[in-house]
Amino acid sequence: MSVELTLVARPRAGRAGKTWGEDSALVRYASAMTRTRDRSRRFDIVLWGATGFTGQLTAEYLLRRHAGEGLRIALAGRNEDKLRGVRGELAQVSDEAEGFELLTGDSHDRASLDAIATQTEVVCTTVGPYAKHGADLVAACVEAGTDYCDLTGEPQFIRRMIEQHHERAIETGARIVNCCGFDSIPSDIGTWMLVHEAKERHGITLDEVKLITGRIKGGVSGGTVASMMQVLADVKQDRSILRKIGNPYGLNPEGERSGPDQGDQRGVRYDDDLPGWTGPFMMAAINSRIVRRSNALLGYPYGREFRYSECSGTGRGAKGLLRASTLAAGMAGAMAGIAFGPTRTLMMKKLPSPGEGPSRQEREAGSFTIHLIGKGRTESGQAATIRGRVVGKADPGYGETSKMLGESALCLALDGDALGTPGGLGTPAATMGTHLLARLREQGMEFTVDEPA
Repeated sequence: MSVELTLVARPRAGRAGKTWGEDSALVRYASAMTRTRDRSRRFDIVLWGATGFTGQLTAEYLLRRHAGEGLRIALAGRNEDKLRGVRGELAQVSDEAEGFELLTGDSHDRASLDAIATQTEVVCTTVGPYAKHGADLVAACVEAGTDYCDLTGEPQFIRRMIEQHHERAIETGARIVNCCGFDSIPSDIGTWMLVHEAKERHGITLDEVKLITGRIKGGVSGGTVASMMQVLADVKQDRSILRKIGNPYGLNPEGERSGPDQGDQRGVRYDDDLPGWTGPFMMAAINSRIVRRSNALLGYPYGREFRYSECSGTGRGAKGLLRASTLAAGMAGAMAGIAFGPTRTLMMKKLPSPGEGPSRQEREAGSFTIHLIGKGRTESGQAATIRGRVVGKADPGYGETSKMLGESALCLALDGDALGTPGGLGTPAATMGTHLLARLREQGMEFTVDEPA
């Protein structure tokens, strides 16, 4: 079923009787004119960070799944010799890679980034930590009116980019879309799907969605580790960041940063809807805020009192309780260890570094299942529960993430004006909704909704 994403472009009543005027950021996001997207630029996609582990995987994904479609792709990074080597390896996958052009630049050389951004429909970047290496690239894309997608899971970086560039991106038409990997597409597109299909197919208005992880088989990404370290480093340098990212609505538009959700799960809980024990989910701190930002940017189609949460499912009985308790204690201990210098140094020796990753066999053996539980009411006012799932059939941090990032870049580059969404600091659901969902389903990811209970 296709559910069309509609942006609301009219003033809406805010909290405490506040009315959004015609000059409000929310209304202007919804009503701004997009730039013409006709593939008139030199490239469809510039893959920034192509010599890195995830960058190479994303390039390989695009070749394996979309060879012969006439894509105009450039590989970009700091070192031309390394880029040439990557292109040679990709040519073993498909001769089409021999036509990939090479562009050089530096994450902290704005002129080189400007030159890259003006040549392409989309910049797709895997270079993190983004708070350390990504700000100038976002600025270059905003000024060039160039669409952008990344893999960041760093809420402090996204908040800073919103504050610095959202208004200007509306003006230039640049669609800046963060979190286009395992953080946060399963959460954001999954929730979007469940809310819309519950309403369109079954007449159910959802008041709440709970995401509960099932089986996740895959290694921790070196980039994810580096991003976590960067968050802590930024908080240590500026304590005000903690207040901003600690707010469950901290990524919402200014004036829209409050609501019914109080924070992410940290301890052990029993969930009757599962049913079973649950513990905290490491990605909730970014995923939940992206879902709430989507709701706000779209004009609250989920409702202003909509509640959203994420946790890890650990099973029933004594074993489930033990797993949940171990998970909660382990996460608390890991965060304490990362925050303390000597233990952080020791942990870094054991954890993967950026650019490191599992073998092809390990990636293909990975998978993930995520459960979505929506609770609400029918048109007649009766309580109703509806369930959905998001299933990936490869390692979530690498195999499925390269797929999600690659399809996000293609969605921005090729679906163009058909997306019907304007510039601004968006989210996967708010910017690409229906089209990205269709692309991911076509490439083997399962996004399904069950009949309501």
